[in-house]
Amino acid sequence: MGAGHAHAMYVHQHSAVHHLAPETKIAAALAFTIIVVATPREGLLAFGAYAVLIAAIAVLARVPALWLAKRSLIEIPFVATALLLPFFAAGPKVSVLGLQVAQEGLWGGWNILVKGTLGVLIALLLAATTPARDIMTGLDRLRLPQAITQIAMFMLRYLEVLADEARRMRIARMSRLDDPRFLWQVKGFATGLGTLFLRAFERGERVYLAMRSRGYTGRLPAALQADNVANTRQWMTVALLPAVALAFLILWGLQ
Repeated sequence: MGAGHAHAMYVHQHSAVHHLAPETKIAAALAFTIIVVATPREGLLAFGAYAVLIAAIAVLARVPALWLAKRSLIEIPFVATALLLPFFAAGPKVSVLGLQVAQEGLWGGWNILVKGTLGVLIALLLAATTPARDIMTGLDRLRLPQAITQIAMFMLRYLEVLADEARRMRIARMSRLDDPRFLWQVKGFATGLGTLFLRAFERGERVYLAMRSRGYTGRLPAALQADNVANTRQWMTVALLPAVALAFLILWGLQ
């Protein structure tokens, strides 16, 4: 249990961003996202400045642009909504590339597209520079309820174990000619799923009893969370991102 687990979204590098304490990166990403959401949709220059800030962080963190582009495809449903909104919204119409679309729909679609994209990119940069275990530790240091952080941390630790066990159960079923692709074999799949749940529950009970016998009181020992604790210099460094973003928002409002 003491081993750390990197996740598929983590990009292993040795950049200054990677070496920051996780709680500072989480706080900076959250503050930046709030500023992006609070920016009026007409603030085109402000959104452009936010994109430049994200690009600068990606370069500093050595996160490849292609990696960000592939992972950002998760927002395709929101992009589809943004593209369709001008055709279904009510209000005055304008001509765009020979098509009559609603002006209010154009602004609404732009608002969804730009804010969603910037939010996804900053979240991807956080995931790319911070292992999942460190994110949970950072949330715990930011005083998120312990019940949530502890459940999430143990889920991350044992997710690979459960996935491997499910794979072995599937191989065992298929070796007995039970192919779950056929509809009439759904019963066997459901039975296996219930068995996996019971095994996970029993393993959780055993792990919990073992931890209680070693003095666990609902919080991991401080020695396991002492690595890379934020200092004043790190907090001042990460504060630059939301501070610069807020400055661009204020400058746009003064125009």
